[in-house]
Order: sequence, then structure tokens, then C-alpha cells
Amino acid sequence: MEYQSFFLVVSCLLPLIMYAFIISSRRNSRLPPGPKGFPIIGNLLEFGDKPHQSLAILSKRYGPLMSLKLASNTTIVISSPGITKEFFSTHDTSFLNRSAPKAIQVGDYHKYSIVWMEAGDQWRKLRRMTKEYLFCVQQLDASELLRREKVQDLVNHVNQCCIEEKALNVGACAFTTALNILSSFMFSVDLAQYDPKSTQEFQGLVLQVMQAGAKPGLLDLFPILHWLDPLELIWPENAYAKKMITIFDKIINDRLQNRSNGVSTKNDDVLDLLLNQQSSFTQNDMRHLFLTLFVAGTDTTSSTLEWAMSELIRNPEKMKIARLEVDKVMQNNNNGSIQESDISQLTYLQAVIKETLRLHPPAPFLIPRQAMNDVAIQGFIVPKNAQILCNVWAMGRDPNIWSDPEMFMPERFLDMKIDYKGQDFELIPFGAGRRMCPGLNLANRMLHIILGSLIHKFDWKVVGNKRPQDIDMGEKFGITLQKAEPLMAIPMKL
Repeated sequence: MEYQSFFLVVSCLLPLIMYAFIISSRRNSRLPPGPKGFPIIGNLLEFGDKPHQSLAILSKRYGPLMSLKLASNTTIVISSPGITKEFFSTHDTSFLNRSAPKAIQVGDYHKYSIVWMEAGDQWRKLRRMTKEYLFCVQQLDASELLRREKVQDLVNHVNQCCIEEKALNVGACAFTTALNILSSFMFSVDLAQYDPKSTQEFQGLVLQVMQAGAKPGLLDLFPILHWLDPLELIWPENAYAKKMITIFDKIINDRLQNRSNGVSTKNDDVLDLLLNQQSSFTQNDMRHLFLTLFVAGTDTTSSTLEWAMSELIRNPEKMKIARLEVDKVMQNNNNGSIQESDISQLTYLQAVIKETLRLHPPAPFLIPRQAMNDVAIQGFIVPKNAQILCNVWAMGRDPNIWSDPEMFMPERFLDMKIDYKGQDFELIPFGAGRRMCPGLNLANRMLHIILGSLIHKFDWKVVGNKRPQDIDMGEKFGITLQKAEPLMAIPMKL
């Protein structure tokens, strides 16, 4: 982690920090085991720039229930299905709150976002709204045609790249598709086109907002330094969220203006649905809900698709099996494109998605939870306000759970009934319990129809005449797990 830039500030304030550290250390009795930290900074150096990996290594030594001190903050790391079930099922009500970084709190986004807000009445209202209106089966079934149209736009773009023998940034194309699926679903408009400038602008905003919640900043680590706020040393991400909200405000205001002028929109999209509920759902609620859904729904989907395509290109025999299955299903389909009703028949493609989510979970720590009170688990005390990191990346690569855990083997899921719907704690990339991802059902449909369309009529060649197995599979840590190097591949018509 890049803490060097403010270590000088910390050292200048050493006496105050030492006092805070001593006071907080008195609460450490009966904590789960963990590495002994350095004075003041605790285990920050061991956290590293790829903490999902470094904490997985530490957990092998200290166990699947481990405690760390990140400066003045107590962090509990869980990395086994059994203990995760205790936290997110048995004691779920004690861990309903989220640990919101100060960068999120600066714009008060933690007060309005369904991701970060406290588990109170407003959170329950938003959760019920998303579950019953936005992502219910009826609403998703009714909007299937628009998703099919957006996936066809992607296929048309890939076809054009075939003709031009042009390389594609697979992740960026997947991001554009996911973005337009969401914007059409929400607003009946496309927010991006398949050109680098159009996609990069919105994707850049999303990534910067995601970065705000990815790693603890100075004030997260040393709350005593709150007087540094005016210096705005660590809050540039706040501006990116404001830019996105400005986009949503314009769309909402235009729709309201049309309504007041008697212009019939007849969109029957999510925005219309929410405006019809405006007595109990304000414009401020809407703008923050849209911010949350677009940030959470675009980057996670596109990064998963990029990892899946990378794994399939590196394993051409797996690609062939998946393609043959899609071809077989499509023989009985007269529409010329994959239908969402086909997903249930695509068992190997489902296995590919599960295996990708096992190896490359979109959020390696999920979204950090926070203890609402002291909780006794496994004979230890998880103290109130402790941050809870669930290392689903480590669980996905645990040899005690999975055979040959580092290998991409979709076949493993053909013989086991494990799903990622929050009931099987070996595989919870979307979380579990009351705070699991509300958009899981939409993500499930998007992942299968987009991936199936990308492999149905196209083969893929790595740029630069590289061998498929030479694709860089390095990781870049954030709230979402990105590829360190984007997947650039040339589509070839079959």
C-alpha cells in the first residue's frame, strides 16, 4: 500500500498517535490470534498492496479466524466456509453494518447508499425496493428483450472487428455492454458507445469511485487526525462520484420536465417506476441508488467476463467444450441469439462462470462488515466496531475445500451441487445473508448471455502472436479484482 506519502505526517504527530494506540490496545484481550504488529502502524506492512494474497498466507499460520491491527483499527479476517457461516448466518444481525471508509463518508454517501448505510429503516426500504421492484423475476423477464438487443450490439461490434482484423479490449467491451444494459434498464438510453473514448470516460469514473472504498486512508487508520480534513489529501475520489450524480440528476430532471409538460414517456423503465413511488422515494434516494447500482453492476460484471475469457483462451479445450454446448442449444433456437431461458440448459457454461468466480471473485473481501456489538465466536471476542474482512479469494483457493485449487477446472462443478446464491459458503462471490448483492439475479443473466455470445460464433487470438498460455493473469487489487494487464484479443469468425 502507498502509505509512504503520509508517514512523515504521522511521525510528526507521534505523541498523539501513541496515546490513541495505547488506549485502543487495552481492548485486545480475547481477540482471535494474529501476527504481532509494529508500534503505531500495527500490521500495515503485512497488509501489502495485494492484501487478499498476503492475508491468505497469514491465515495459513494463524488460522481461518485471525485478527490484525491496521494502525488503530481492529480487523478480523475470516477465511473458511464454516466460520463465514457463523458470521453471516448465525450472527448475521450483529454484522449487518458496513465499514465505510472516510473517503465514502466525506460526501455523505454512506448515509444514502444501500451498500454503505447503516442497517436501519432506510436501508430496509431500499433493500425491499430493489428486491421487489428492480430485480424481481417479473421485472427481469419483462426487460429481457433490451438485454438481448444490447448483447447483439456487442456481437455486431465484434463482427466488425473480425472484418477489420482489429484487436479488442475485452474488458472495456464487456464494460460498455454492461453499462448500456443497465442504462437501458434504468433510463431507456445508452450511456456509452463501442469506442475507447466513450467507454473510458465512464469506466474511469466508476473505477475512481470504487478505489475510494478499496483501501483504508490516513483518517481510517488514525481517526485522531480528523483535523487534516481541510487539506483534502485523500479525497479526490469524491469528485468522481459527484460527476456521476450530475449525470443521473440530468436524466431525472429531464424526465420530470417531460412529465410536467405532459409529454408521455411510456418507457416503463426503472426511473418511471421510482418516480411513481416518489411520495416515499425522493430524488436524492434515486440519485444515490443509481450511483450504487452503476458502480456495483458495471465493473464487477465486466471484470468477471474478462477473467472468464482469459481463462477460456488460455484453455482452448475448455473453450471448445463450452462452445459446442452453446452450439447444440442454439440448434433448437430459431431466434439466432442466446435466450435467457437457455441458461438452464448450458450446464458447462454455468460451470465456467462458477469456476471463474471461484478463482477470481469480483470483490476478494466482499464489502467489509462492521461488528455492531461484541460477539463471541469460536471462543474469541470480536469487538464492537471491528472491521470484518471475508477473504473469499483465499477460500476459493483453499486445498482443503477444492482439489487442484489453482487450476481452471469447470468440470468440478458438474459433479457438485454448489451455487453462488448465498447458501453454499464455499462459494459466496456475491456475499451472503441480508447484505448479499441485491443484483445477483441480473448479474447471473448478464454473465451467461454475454459470455455465451462471445464464444458462440468467434474464436480468439491473443495479440502479438503470444501463446494463449502466456496471457498475463496478474491481479490488481481494489474493491473489485482487476486484471493487471487488460486482455487484448483478436476475434476470428468461425
